Amino acid sequence: MIPVQLQKGLVMRQSSIIDIISPVMVGPSSSHTAGAVRLGLLARNIYNECPRKVTFRLYNSYAQTGKGHGTDKGLLAGLLGLSVDDTRIKNIFDLDISKKFEYKFEYLEDFNRHPNAVDFIFEGNTPMTISGDSIGAGEIVIRKINDFSVNVTGKYNTLLLVYKDVPNMIARVTNSIQVNIASLHCDRYAKGQEASMCICLDGEINQKVIDFLGLIEHIYMIRYIKKLES
Repeated sequence: MIPVQLQKGLVMRQSSIIDIISPVMVGPSSSHTAGAVRLGLLARNIYNECPRKVTFRLYNSYAQTGKGHGTDKGLLAGLLGLSVDDTRIKNIFDLDISKKFEYKFEYLEDFNRHPNAVDFIFEGNTPMTISGDSIGAGEIVIRKINDFSVNVTGKYNTLLLVYKDVPNMIARVTNSIQVNIASLHCDRYAKGQEASMCICLDGEINQKVIDFLGLIEHIYMIRYIKKLES
């Protein structure tokens, strides 16, 4: 831990070295470049299909300075599976790998959104919108999937389900996992309507568990999202 001096009347949290040193990455910015790559990687894991087209909708600081900091390159590179330290990020638009699907960028201002916010709008067999923020030093969080509120940071293996809001669904799912739950976040449109469940796990679950969950009536979608590498 890094020592800090306390002024009279103030209480300050000690910071770890991780809080102030950026990840190993292709620069120039941890939030605008590395964070963008990690957002793309996490969105890729959540969508888990090859899209036909992706619209990247950048907000606020991402929209204003993103091109200079390589945010657009980072978002696309992450969605294509490149890591934050991959030197190909700098030339991603010129590489054959960037032709896997059609894409475009849009730039907006919205004071209700985080300064470094982005929407991934996927078109394909499964239309989906994934919204996230880069919150500094390469740290990220996915805030919404379609209209559901979630909290996916990439630090945990995460089980995501969309289902009909019926009694005992949470108990049926959690009793089937047999892995310690770090956090659980649920959201729904309305009672008895479509709902989501986002479960962060301390360990891993195997395909048999996912297949079993798929047999539960009223579950529409299951995604097992592997945590991101540091």
